Amino acid sequence: MRHIQVTVPVGKREAVLDLLDEEGIDYVVTDETSTREYDSIVTFPVPTNAVESILDSLQDAGIDEESYTVVVDAETVISQKFDALQEEYATETVEEEQISRQELLTRADELTPTFSVFLAMTVISAVVATVGLLLDSPAVVVGSMVIAPLIGPALSAAIGTVVNDREVFATGMRYQFTGVFSGIAAAALVAWLFQALFLVPPGAEITEIDEIVERIAPELLLLPVALGAGAAGILSLATGFSIAIVGVMIAAALVPPMAAAGIAIAYGLPVAALGSTVLVLVNLLGVNLAGLLTLRYMGYRPGSVFEVSTAQRQFFKQVAVFVVIIFLLSLFLTGMTYSSYQISEFEGTATQETEDVLAEYDDMSLLELEVEVREQGLPFDASLDATQQIDVVVIEIGGPPGVYDAVAVETLEERINAHTAGETDVQVRFVTIGGAELETPTETDEPVTGT
Repeated sequence: MRHIQVTVPVGKREAVLDLLDEEGIDYVVTDETSTREYDSIVTFPVPTNAVESILDSLQDAGIDEESYTVVVDAETVISQKFDALQEEYATETVEEEQISRQELLTRADELTPTFSVFLAMTVISAVVATVGLLLDSPAVVVGSMVIAPLIGPALSAAIGTVVNDREVFATGMRYQFTGVFSGIAAAALVAWLFQALFLVPPGAEITEIDEIVERIAPELLLLPVALGAGAAGILSLATGFSIAIVGVMIAAALVPPMAAAGIAIAYGLPVAALGSTVLVLVNLLGVNLAGLLTLRYMGYRPGSVFEVSTAQRQFFKQVAVFVVIIFLLSLFLTGMTYSSYQISEFEGTATQETEDVLAEYDDMSLLELEVEVREQGLPFDASLDATQQIDVVVIEIGGPPGVYDAVAVETLEERINAHTAGETDVQVRFVTIGGAELETPTETDEPVTGT
C-alpha cells in the first residue's frame, strides 16, 4: 500500500478531486497557505499497483513535475472504502505486487551510488575476489560478491530503455562497462603485486586452482546464470523482494570472471584472459537483456503516449543489439564447451585403451592418466577437433620392480594416437609398487619414456 501526498496548483483543485471521486479513493484536503502557487494539499491511500495509473491520471489533470508528489509506504489502512479499492485492483498476478514506473526509477537511482563510490566498491570487490580465487576459497569469493555495487547500474540501463529515459540508460551502461574493465585492471595489478612480493609461491600453477579453472575456461551453460540474474533483479526491484540477495546473484555472474581475467593477464595467459573476458561480457549483456525482456513483460511503458512508439523502437533495437553481440560471443563459448567435451571424451577413451592394454599384463595397473592441452593459440581449434590441441598424454603405471615393458609402451602410443588428429606425445611412467598395495607408489623404477 502507498500513501500519496500531492500539492495542487491554483485552479486544479476541482479537477483533482473529481478524479479521485471517480476512482473511489478516500482523500483528505488541507488548505495550502505558504505560497500563492498552490491551492491545497491532497493526501490519499492507494494499493501499490494502482500508483502508476493514478499518478498518470493526475498528470493529465494538471499535476505535473512542478508540483510536489510524494509517495510513501503505508503499513496499514483501516477503511472499508479502501478495502473495496484493494479488491478492485486485485489481480492475483505479479501485477498486484509491482510498483509504479516512478517508484521503479527512484529505486534504481537509490541502488546506483555516485560514480566515485561505485568505482571504489567495484575495485575493492574485484581485489577481494582475486584473493579468494588465488586462495581457492569460495567463502572469500562470495564475500566479494556481497560488496559489489553492480545491480543498480545493470537494472537502470534496462529501465531507461523501457521508459525512454536515455540519460538513465547511458548512465547505467557507462557505470557497468567502466566498472567491469576497472575491476579487471585492478585484479591484474593485485595479482602481479602478489607475484612480485612472493605472496604466491613461485611456479604456482593457477590453472590447477578449481575456483580459477571454471572461470578461465568458461562454457555456454554459464549464460543462463546471467539471464536468470537479470530477470530476478527486475522482479525483485519491481515487487519489493529482497534486492540484496539478487544483487549477489548478479555479482556472481560478473565479479569472479573479472578477477579471473585479471589473474590470467598478470600470469601471462592471454588465452585464459580472453576466455574470462568473453564470459564477463556475455554475462553483462545477458543481465541487461533479461532485464529488458522482464520489464517489457511486466508492462512498463513511458508516461507519455507520445513516447510509447519511440520507446518501443528503442526497446527492439536494444534487444537486437544485445542478442547479436551475445550470439557472436556465445560462438566462442560454444567452441570452448565443445572443445572441453571432446577433451573429456578423449580422456575417457585413452583411459579405456590403457586399461585394455594393461589387462594383458597381470603385474601392471593404471595409476593415473592426464591429458595436457597447449596454452598457446585459441582455446579451440578452427576445425573443431580438440585433439589437435593436446600437447601430451601422461600415463602412470604401477607394478613390481622391473615391470618396464617396451612393447606395452609402443602399444599404448599406437592406440592413443589412433584417436587424435595428429601425432601426440605419449609419456609412460612406470612406478614401483611395494607388495600388493597397488594404490601406494613407493619409488620410480623407470624414467619417463615415450615419443
